[in-house]
Amino acid sequence: MSGQVVPHAAAEAPWLVVIDPQVIFADPASEWASPEFDAAMTVIERAAPAFDGRVVVTRWLPTAQRATGEGSTTSWTDYFEAWPFADRPAADPLYDLVPRARALTDRPTVDEPTFGKWGDGLRAVVGEAPRIVLTGVSTDCCVVATALAAADAGAHVEVLTDGCAGSTADDGAAALRIMGLFDPQIRLRTSADLA
Repeated sequence: MSGQVVPHAAAEAPWLVVIDPQVIFADPASEWASPEFDAAMTVIERAAPAFDGRVVVTRWLPTAQRATGEGSTTSWTDYFEAWPFADRPAADPLYDLVPRARALTDRPTVDEPTFGKWGDGLRAVVGEAPRIVLTGVSTDCCVVATALAAADAGAHVEVLTDGCAGSTADDGAAALRIMGLFDPQIRLRTSADLA
């Protein structure tokens, strides 16, 4: 291979990963509703066509393992005790995608029982060390958990800051500050940078 230029993975076309655009985060009646959800969805809708079909949408489902085989519980048991309103069957309409998100891609959703969406399901779509642009909700939970795990695994991660919705404006801003500490593995950008 001497003298041959091998393309760097970051030069490959990026994937837009839209994290958890679900009713539970959009419905004002939900305890987890993000006040930034609609604004983030508007940015995501405008950005998606630039990715030329390389869009994947994820969902968080309340199906995490709550007990071990040894009779003890996992931290998910404590989590659902703290948030009993979310302890519903995965088929509950609260976990549906919002209508605006259904139009983003024809691909099946990547459903995970974990906050972070970087796992076998997402890697099967985007590859092992892809260039991904993260958007979605909530910045201070599922987005940051996905960004850190993906970067740690070698993915080239960009976070579209105005395409993310925090649980609160302050918590979302704090999560963006944390992710910004991981530059160059995680880069923060706005939708204006896509133009």
